[in-house]
Formats: sequence, C-alpha cells, structure tokens
Amino acid sequence: MKKVLMHTCCAPCSVYCIDSLRAEDIEPTVFWYNPNIHPYIEYKARRDCLKDYCKKVNVKSIFIEDYGLDEFCRNVVGDIPNRCVNYCYKKRLTETVRYAAKNGYDAFTTTLLVSPYQKHEELKQVCKDLAAMAGIEFLYRDFRVGFREGQAKARELGLYMQKYCGCIFSEEDRYRKQIERDLASSSRPTS
Repeated sequence: MKKVLMHTCCAPCSVYCIDSLRAEDIEPTVFWYNPNIHPYIEYKARRDCLKDYCKKVNVKSIFIEDYGLDEFCRNVVGDIPNRCVNYCYKKRLTETVRYAAKNGYDAFTTTLLVSPYQKHEELKQVCKDLAAMAGIEFLYRDFRVGFREGQAKARELGLYMQKYCGCIFSEEDRYRKQIERDLASSSRPTS
C-alpha cells in the first residue's frame, strides 16, 4: 500500500477525499498546513474541526501550526488577484512535499482538488512541478466529482462548514456581490 500524505484544508473537503481513497485501499495521512486561513478564529475553527473529524474516522493526522497572516499579506499584496496560484498553492504544497519527502511518503495529494471553486488546472500543475522537483509522486485525483456528496455528508455529521476559501481576500470576495446588490437596491428610486 502506498504511503500518501494528503494536504488538507478543512474537514468538509476531506470527507470525500478520504472516503474515495479508502475505497481504493489507500489510507491517507491528513496533513494540516494552512497559513493562508484568516482571521485566527477561522483558522482555529477549521483546524479543530479537522482534528475532531480525524479522530472520528480514525485517520492519522499531522498538524503543522503556522498562523501566517503577516507573511501571507507581505507575499500577496502586490498581486492579490493571482494569490492562489502564485502564493497559496505553492506555499502550502511545498511544505506538504517537503514533509512527505523527509518522512518516507511515497506520494502526496491535496483536498484542494475537491473544490469546484479552486483553479484546478493551475493547482494540478503546481503539484506536478513540486513532485518533479522533489522526486515524489503526485497522486492526482479529480475529487470534484464528489464535492456535493462530501459536503452533504459533512453537514449530516455536523462539521463546521466555512463560508469562504480561507484568506481575508476570499472572505471579501464572498461579500462583494452582496454589497453590490445592496448598493444597487438602495440607489433605486422608490415610488
């Protein structure tokens, strides 16, 4: 059996990934490293929910603590629209690959591949590039097919369901359309 390290952003996204890998007789080890998640209360809520879920489903887990707001802001402020590809994916997955290579894992993957909201092809390329540089296998699965199923199961289990990807800019994106709708409706003449 392959020894697979699975970078994990949160419990809800891990549900389908863990289930589908286990269906292939692959037992992943969950790897938490997410210095892009802000504010701290959100970081803590996601981390703690994942810790509880890992215990509940009996999956090995590793948690690397790094609430990296300052470093995150310094590294994305010049190119906020491209922060996911140019910083977030690379930062988290570089640490995942480094840990996997150093600790005898055969391969790595990520729960980011389950989200239809991520830049899938760019994410896949980052993983391929890191795998080639480190000499470790990238276990690619297009987990998006199980996104809704995983989310439904997460709700049934009562897992903490976040409302945005993770960083302060994705939280802003979450509210932008609502703010625009509110502004548009408040500027309409009333009769």
